[in-house]
Amino acid sequence: MLLVIDVGNTNTVLGLFDGDRLIHDWRIRTESDHTVDEYGILITNLYQSSRMDAKEIKAVTAVIISCVVPPMLNILEPLCQKYFKIKPMIVGPGIKTGMPIFYDNPKEVGADRIVNAVAAYDKYRKESIIVDFGTATTFDYISPRGEYMGGCIAPGIVISTEALFARASKLPRVEFSKPKNIITKDTVSAIQAGIMFGYAGLVDGIVERMKAEAKTKPLVIATGGLARIVAQEAKSIDKIEEMLTLEGLRLIYNLNKKTC
Repeated sequence: MLLVIDVGNTNTVLGLFDGDRLIHDWRIRTESDHTVDEYGILITNLYQSSRMDAKEIKAVTAVIISCVVPPMLNILEPLCQKYFKIKPMIVGPGIKTGMPIFYDNPKEVGADRIVNAVAAYDKYRKESIIVDFGTATTFDYISPRGEYMGGCIAPGIVISTEALFARASKLPRVEFSKPKNIITKDTVSAIQAGIMFGYAGLVDGIVERMKAEAKTKPLVIATGGLARIVAQEAKSIDKIEEMLTLEGLRLIYNLNKKTC
């Protein structure tokens, strides 16, 4: 079985594939100050909570990691060697993706953005815009020929809301959820309306501009932890693929496994 790990600035998502089938997935906090053994215990507990037996745990024969937090590799690489007896594959320079990357400096592109692009084109085989709601909200355009053409980055929902609460002393911290109205009658609902409808407008506005610049009619795919919530209001989103990054990691592993 293949263990895939996507390390983001806020959360780390893990998935376990049996062939092409995702059989388990977990989302945990990214903590770069944890030790190798602390993460080892955490992953073991995740396995146990999913009622995996010892045979299933030992059946992990490969690991691939996408990481945008470099210090985390100093934890995850020795973790894989200690707990799985495996040298993990790391998405980065030298790894085949099967996708041309048209970026001034391809090394600057976050690994997760490329992984998402690979998964989206493999599934839909057409031009697309991928909106990933993570710590940052990223927008990436894939051409009709399956080329990564670039995109743009906006502050993520959590970053923006935390900045609002930190800098406006009288505003409370609120749950991110859809309010009943845009013209609200209380402060909590007012903040929720500003966040929800503001981000829906941001998504629709950027997608509209990207479509106009690309002169195509791309499929708009949302992914990331908050994708389903924002998609309720963003009119431009066509598909929600919450496990897009995990699928992309599986595809990239299969493309490279014979050379490793």
